[in-house]
Amino acid sequence: MEPDLTRRRILAGSAAVASTAALLGPLSSTASAAAPSATPPASGARPTVVLVHGGFADASCWNAVVEQLQQAGYPVIAPANPLRSLPTDSAYIASVLRSISGPVVLAGHSYGGAVITNAAAGLPNVKALVYIAAFVPDQGEQLSALINKYPGSIIEAATRPVPYVGPDGATGTDLYLDADKFRAAFAADLPTATTRLMQATQRPFSAVCFTDTTTAVAWRTIPSWGLVADTDKAIPPALQRFFYDRAHARHVVEARGASHVAMISHPRTAARLIEQAARATG
Repeated sequence: MEPDLTRRRILAGSAAVASTAALLGPLSSTASAAAPSATPPASGARPTVVLVHGGFADASCWNAVVEQLQQAGYPVIAPANPLRSLPTDSAYIASVLRSISGPVVLAGHSYGGAVITNAAAGLPNVKALVYIAAFVPDQGEQLSALINKYPGSIIEAATRPVPYVGPDGATGTDLYLDADKFRAAFAADLPTATTRLMQATQRPFSAVCFTDTTTAVAWRTIPSWGLVADTDKAIPPALQRFFYDRAHARHVVEARGASHVAMISHPRTAARLIEQAARATG
């Protein structure tokens, strides 16, 4: 963990996991009116950084990264990822991106990497993709198959399925991480008290997100950067390296001793990589 990371900062970022966003429920894939927007940048201004969280979490997992990027002068948006399905989530994030005037640097953590891969395809204002301990799927791929490509993930064994009934009466399944397995699988380099809070406030993550198929691949046309969390027990480090190599990432960094939530335990490393991508867009 980085020496300047205080316990207060960890606790602030660790609501990685979602009290307020849980109230959102399923969102329409065309809900562009709900999308936040950045102030149109002046000529020569820095790109807007958009940070997309992954499963079981909310946008507060980016708190420490947002703070560092804002101090460096970047406009930042960390929208709520609905976590309802890959098509729905990607369409919603795309609506956020279309609401922004000027260039965008788009970062995704974990499942958020799959979302930005689909969402940014065909959007000319997205100039760089940054993957933080993330899935980087290709067309036709499903996360449920990719997660087992390399050994080392314990995330599936840590999940608990919970059936739910949607507003239209259709049934579905949400996934949660069990209390006794949460820290080991998700955030082993954070204090126990912090991970207990994260587990208690985690957001429901629809199981269909793992079986939905990627239909558009932004990294084929947009340059990418990658961060490997080298003790990750959710997405194995070997799988992260495979993804970044396949996407021909311009630069890959390793967060030493980082669990899956590297943007919480190593925010400076994540922020510096995003800044590097932002500088390359100029």
